[in-house]
Amino acid sequence: MIGIQPDEISSLIREQINNYDQTVCTSHIGTVVQSADGMARAYGLDQVMMGELVEFEDRTLGIVLNLEVNNVGIMILGNSRTIIEGTSVKATGKIAHIPVGKNYLGRIIDALGNPVDGKGDIYTEDTSLIEPPAPGIISRAPITEPIHTGIITIDSMIPIGRGQRELIIGDRQTGKTSLAIDTILNQKDEGVICIYIAIGQKASSVRSIAHILQEKGALEYTTILSASSEESAALQYIAPYTGTAIGEYFMHQGQSVLIIYDDLSKHATAYRQLSLILRRPPGREAYPGDVFYAHSKLLERSAKLNPKLGGGSITAIPIIETQASDVSAYIPTNVISITDGQIFLSGDLFNSGVRPAINIGISVSRVGSSAQTKAIKKISGKLKLELSQFYELETFSQFTSDLDRSTKNQLARGQRLREILKQPQYSPIPVHEQVAIIYAATNNFLDDIPIKNIKQFIEYLKTTIKNRGTKYTKLIMKSKDLEEKTEQALKELIIEAKESFATHST
Repeated sequence: MIGIQPDEISSLIREQINNYDQTVCTSHIGTVVQSADGMARAYGLDQVMMGELVEFEDRTLGIVLNLEVNNVGIMILGNSRTIIEGTSVKATGKIAHIPVGKNYLGRIIDALGNPVDGKGDIYTEDTSLIEPPAPGIISRAPITEPIHTGIITIDSMIPIGRGQRELIIGDRQTGKTSLAIDTILNQKDEGVICIYIAIGQKASSVRSIAHILQEKGALEYTTILSASSEESAALQYIAPYTGTAIGEYFMHQGQSVLIIYDDLSKHATAYRQLSLILRRPPGREAYPGDVFYAHSKLLERSAKLNPKLGGGSITAIPIIETQASDVSAYIPTNVISITDGQIFLSGDLFNSGVRPAINIGISVSRVGSSAQTKAIKKISGKLKLELSQFYELETFSQFTSDLDRSTKNQLARGQRLREILKQPQYSPIPVHEQVAIIYAATNNFLDDIPIKNIKQFIEYLKTTIKNRGTKYTKLIMKSKDLEEKTEQALKELIIEAKESFATHST
């Protein structure tokens, strides 16, 4: 039998005394006094901060949204049915944050960054605040690089630059989401990471968008964040901030990011619901007074960073739904004033068969030609001028049948220009093909082709460029400009396409 050695016991006790940790852990715990519709009021959390994460008894998380004299308002991030009066809630001392990283690419996630596509967990090492401060003035660089959408009308007349915020606005069912999806599809060879944030959409609609992106090979560089209509207003409200935090991770790595917010009208509605439950004073159309701030602090996070910070960028394309084309309503005017331009989709144009139904008259890009390649810039000026003259002339020509020859020719040219701007859904056109189409239309190559055959000829021209336009494609992709030898190669291709088209159409 081994005896107990007193020296060993005393040395162990001495070691424990020397290493005794006297740190005192304190935790702030409060009690829920009211819970309803995804919001809770708690008493006793005197030390919490605005935006701090709190944890309820059942491990459900919440974010502090209101600080009042006797209680705090908490936005519940999860199932609020188990949180009742008397439930304890603990302050975490942490501002709301989420995991971020490249493993989110190709996945469908919820508003808290959890996967919902059945492909397993997402493992990341980095985290980011949901609402970090936006880049300051000194951190930003001028917007000079284009984001090509693949839509002729936009790339030629309403260009979008990397770091810009361009609003898509229009009535329901006018093709707003389709424009956004086309833009994502066109980034396949552009090196741009895409984040699609669906706010208040049907789960089936999000699933069909994921299927289209998967089918076209675009899901691998895209993250879809879904806060569907069946989820709480809290999750719908937090979704765009979460998606932007994921985008900021890539921006700070020096990469270009495109974020689609579909749509901010539903986001504003969710925020209004939360604010009314918190008994914040309602303002115009019952929205809270700080709804403008809710959107501006989100969209100001989009920027082009200067080269010292890596030169990354976030380009934001928010979507707003109007009622009866009323752009003067509260939320549309708010977001128009925050963004750097808007693309207005007209229901009348959509119903008359002009698709995409972009109203060029009231659509604008405040970045303008500084975000265009030289080739597009050279030919787009003439296109916009001739279209503007055509739309004005078309309006007046409805009141008279007695038109002179030059007016008839101008109307015929305008109708052909309108035809080249029509594009089928989910079929973005590369820049070099866009240049060829616009060049052919503005340099009289289409004047002898019947209007009903314009679409067919455009397909012939695109096929000719793919099959026999290697020289032209290499030249324009290298210089991004329409130089003399590039223009000559393009003319030869257009003439060849016309000859082939004439042979097959007779």
